Amino acid sequence: MEDMWKRSVQVMNMDYKTAEKVPYLSFPLLEKTGLVNQGFSTKLGGVSQGKFATMNFTFTRGDNPDHVLENYRRMGKALEVDVERMVLSYQTHTTNVRLVTEEDAGKGIVKERDYKDVDGLITNVPGITLVTFYADCVPLYFLDPVHLAVGLSHSGWRGTVRQMGKITLDKMREAFGTRAEDVLACIGPSICRECYEVGSEVALEFMEGYDRINWNSILTEKGNGKYLLDLWRANEIVLLDAGVRQENIQVTDICTHCNSDYLFSHRRTGNERGNLAAFLGIREKSSL
Repeated sequence: MEDMWKRSVQVMNMDYKTAEKVPYLSFPLLEKTGLVNQGFSTKLGGVSQGKFATMNFTFTRGDNPDHVLENYRRMGKALEVDVERMVLSYQTHTTNVRLVTEEDAGKGIVKERDYKDVDGLITNVPGITLVTFYADCVPLYFLDPVHLAVGLSHSGWRGTVRQMGKITLDKMREAFGTRAEDVLACIGPSICRECYEVGSEVALEFMEGYDRINWNSILTEKGNGKYLLDLWRANEIVLLDAGVRQENIQVTDICTHCNSDYLFSHRRTGNERGNLAAFLGIREKSSL
């Protein structure tokens, strides 16, 4: 069954890779640059048990912390990155983006996080790996190959309607001189339009926030005040409006809800689950 899913992933704009017996998903657009270590986890290849089985990356839902740390170690080996130089977000559905420096290395793993309410991370420090968390929301990956900087942001419906992608690019411009037209951007595995039903109050926020476009491109009315929301397309519109070139955007069509045997989905299981994680960092050999 896993082999069938692996084959299907190959035609969903991502590569299915296995290293150190750990399966993960990879973006070809970023991989071909040779500049970054990057990946998106699955539920497979870890040591967590029960509802967290097996590759859970959250310390905050009651999983055995030793199991979670071992999962990080395994993913670190698979991606060839130093676990003790990972930096974890502290997500609360904000649009706050933190500039990660060398002093932040290890925060959330071997050091306490001295920040909260952070849904986006940016850095230009080689060898530091940014980590953000998911179970239906949208991971946004950014690479500025000109200034050798990266960004990684969590964008649920709240972050999307408030244009988390643009905010992350703005923060990268302020910190590194990043130009949107140079950036490679990837929209990762998350819930698809067919699976993501929202109420009229959410739909109205998108109608007002996306008034410059035909909102029918991201919303389908079902009746009774219910709509289907396309977070992939909404985030793509944000990136295009911010100046990212169409040819530099890669959008997956891997749905966490449709593939809940292999990916954690909040809509499928509620809080009885672990968390997936996105990983992105500048390769140390890329240091100038």
